[in-house]
Amino acid sequence: MGEREDFRTWVKTALYEAELALHDGDAGPRRALWSRNEPVSVLGAWRSAHGRAEVEVLFTGLEQSFSDCTSYTFELLAYDVVGDMAYTAGLEHTATSFEGQPRSYTLRSTQVYRREDGVWRVAHRHGDTVTG
Repeated sequence: MGEREDFRTWVKTALYEAELALHDGDAGPRRALWSRNEPVSVLGAWRSAHGRAEVEVLFTGLEQSFSDCTSYTFELLAYDVVGDMAYTAGLEHTATSFEGQPRSYTLRSTQVYRREDGVWRVAHRHGDTVTG
């Protein structure tokens, strides 16, 4: 496998599993995949954060809000790897409970990754709700 294919496999396994866990109320796997280095940021569909401290507060809030995920799929539309940087763009289709209320929605998500000590880490996330 080449570098690009290895990255795609990581997205479809480790990253997918982390997002599935988050939507079931466990942000631990997501935290493990995020960069320990600044800058990091989230421009989220519901909440945003800049810097490690704010991102941690955001993850804790999401972890406390999500539960009972019944379905999560990531439709990867585009991705690339250039040196120690990579990106993904796709659609996240989710059925979960948010603050105890069942919800189904689709987010457009774009993420930026950087390789740190030989492993991929998420450095930035942008997500917004698909409407109409």
